[in-house]
Amino acid sequence: MSLSVPEVNHLKHAPHLEGVLPLFHERWSPRAFDKRDVSPAELAKVFEAARWAPSSSNAQPWRFLVGTRNSPTHSKIYEALVDANKEWAGHAPVLILGTSLAVSPKTGKPNAYALYDLGAATSYLTLQAASQGLVAHQMAGFSHETARSLLEIPENFALGSVIALGYQGEPAALANPKLVERELAPRERKPLSEIAFSAWDVPANLA
Repeated sequence: MSLSVPEVNHLKHAPHLEGVLPLFHERWSPRAFDKRDVSPAELAKVFEAARWAPSSSNAQPWRFLVGTRNSPTHSKIYEALVDANKEWAGHAPVLILGTSLAVSPKTGKPNAYALYDLGAATSYLTLQAASQGLVAHQMAGFSHETARSLLEIPENFALGSVIALGYQGEPAALANPKLVERELAPRERKPLSEIAFSAWDVPANLA
């Protein structure tokens, strides 16, 4: 079955709940990317959103390595990916590696919330991207050692995820039938009763 980008997006949209911003139900993580590049102006908006994420003690520990198509940084991030992600992520016009300063800049002691804060900034980034008509797919599948070596990342920075960013492409552009199948599969999430508790393992009353 071959679906267009609008058809796939309709399939992926979660049921809307009144009062919840539609963006939260419509954002998803495609693997098929269009050939269009992302302009510096569009990228600046994405990182401006990330810049204003909250962080412990306002440390703002996140640092993003941004590789645009045909740049050395794009090639180095791609090289660090596992083979399963190399199969599709190299087509994304932008590859980003999120990192976070793992020690407090004031005390030099470990910052237990460094990756938490990076996650918050990355969440802002992906939602802003979606609001601009871009798509983002985060990946854990990469070699930290390779990325750290190729990109010369200091040891006091923890590594988060790699993010493929660009414009959504047609699912048929994916050469692997299994990836096409995943691209067309409905999204799933646990019910609220499994994630919001009034006591441990006791669902909160949210009706």
